[in-house]
Amino acid sequence: MKLLLTAVNAKYIHSNPAIYCLQSYAAKYKDHIELAEYTINQSLDNILRSIYEIHPEVLALSCYIWNMEMVEQIIREYKKLDPNVDIWVGGPEVSYDAVACLTRLPELTGVMIGEGEQTFLELMELYVTREDARHRFGEIKGIAYRDCNEEIQYTNIREAVDFSRLPFLYKFASDLDTFEHRIIYYETSRGCPFSCSYCLSSIDKRVRFRDLDLVYQELQLFLDKKVPQVKFIDRTFNCNRKHAMGIWQYIKEHDNGITNFHFEIAADLLNEEELDFLATLRPGLVQLEIGVQSTNPETIKAIHRHMDLEKVAYNVARVKEKRNIHQHLDLIAGLPFEDYKSFQRSFDDVYAMRPDQLQLGFLKVLKGSLMGEYCKEYSIVYHGEPPYEVFHTKWLPYSDVCKLKDLEEMVEVYYNSGQFAYSIRYLEHFFESNFSLYEALATYYRENGLFNCSQSRLKRYMILLEFTKALKLKSEEIEVLTELMTLDLYLREKLKSRPAFTKAYEDYKSDYKAFLTNHASEYGFGDRVHIEHFTYDLFAAANEGIVKKKDFFILFDYSKEKSIFDECSYSLLEKQDSKLIVVENI
Repeated sequence: MKLLLTAVNAKYIHSNPAIYCLQSYAAKYKDHIELAEYTINQSLDNILRSIYEIHPEVLALSCYIWNMEMVEQIIREYKKLDPNVDIWVGGPEVSYDAVACLTRLPELTGVMIGEGEQTFLELMELYVTREDARHRFGEIKGIAYRDCNEEIQYTNIREAVDFSRLPFLYKFASDLDTFEHRIIYYETSRGCPFSCSYCLSSIDKRVRFRDLDLVYQELQLFLDKKVPQVKFIDRTFNCNRKHAMGIWQYIKEHDNGITNFHFEIAADLLNEEELDFLATLRPGLVQLEIGVQSTNPETIKAIHRHMDLEKVAYNVARVKEKRNIHQHLDLIAGLPFEDYKSFQRSFDDVYAMRPDQLQLGFLKVLKGSLMGEYCKEYSIVYHGEPPYEVFHTKWLPYSDVCKLKDLEEMVEVYYNSGQFAYSIRYLEHFFESNFSLYEALATYYRENGLFNCSQSRLKRYMILLEFTKALKLKSEEIEVLTELMTLDLYLREKLKSRPAFTKAYEDYKSDYKAFLTNHASEYGFGDRVHIEHFTYDLFAAANEGIVKKKDFFILFDYSKEKSIFDECSYSLLEKQDSKLIVVENI
């Protein structure tokens, strides 16, 4: 008997921890289990052919909002290729409407509901050891299935297992070798102590933690393999201080200089001891994702969320001080009591914290979430197909959702990319709020037909320049912007050809050559450098909006490793007695 555990991921870089968990827990039947991972970007025909070549007797698929459409296509079409195959599904997208799923998909044999390790093991045992497996599905807790008479049956709820009894999900050492260019997902707790109405994790308020000694052993396997990134899928990683600090301490003490660990945390739970500790970590060892979602007190109350916003802002600022940790903050549009103006305030509140990434997401009414029960009361209308994203609410009409979608793209391009850091910071000074800057950019893109067009990075710089000219700024303010764009460009790349907006280079070329010939080794500069001349105080312009003349040079050194913010090392130079000298290394 051969069972194929199948995942359809959003991108190649992603992986599916669920199928590894199931394979590991049912290790006694590992000779009967194969794994296959695909992406939603692959053609359906290629996926079907791949499955057909494996020819499983049982096909099991992991279901989420991002892959359900393709999973249903696979189920319907593969059953035509092999009418005798049994098909099982599991995951959050089917656990909360298992009967409806079986009714909608007559090709399905059954649905594994909720936590699946023990359920999967018992299914494997039936399939491997019993010829009459289909007659005995009713003995297994936590499933809905189609019996021999094609009637849909439902068994009792499966109890949660002791989390420390589960084996390491990547139990088979060879599995780690396949993650060289992919993200490894890992969990040390299940459940969440909070009750956010839009989130499925809030359904299970019993937080179960994995024994720290086990966690340390498993982390060491990742460290020994020098995997690039381990993403913790614990819903609120730092809800237990002892557990969180134990893990952070371990990865600091055993840091291999390569592996990055990603944690989703509640920033307001961090205390001074943890903040002091985080400041000691190697740059890039840790990155933090922080869900703010809204700063409207009425909204926060309505979604059953608990958050001390002042403490969030303070702790985010404290973490930023050392520039050693990348911080990603989230907002959700479409929540109750949040209209366009309220969301603008939420955006400006979070933007003022200067996260390294600001994700502007949209409410998704997930099956099984508490939010689904409030849709009528809040007039929430959402898409009927995954990912069930909001169309409009009592407070936010569809026209405003569309405007926020445009604004989201501008934030992705001009803020989250990190490629326009100084340029955008300067432009902020010409708008009454940061939100209004991105709103104006979105309007400019929409009016000029720039959305849905593929644009190079240099093209986006030119668009930003044209946008700024349309603001009717003074000529010297435009000049400052062109120098800031030059700074942003060369901080990230040694360009092969100079963009049209950059200043003349030939006038200073001999000075650059003389300086590098005489002083490169003295200052430890590498062999991949570039020097650029500037005529305004760019840092005063970006940080304070002040336009003042300043004649100086920047040497960009690309031979050293970039910072975690993707900037190269650089030094400030000045001309004294007709010669360039270094005044500051940054």
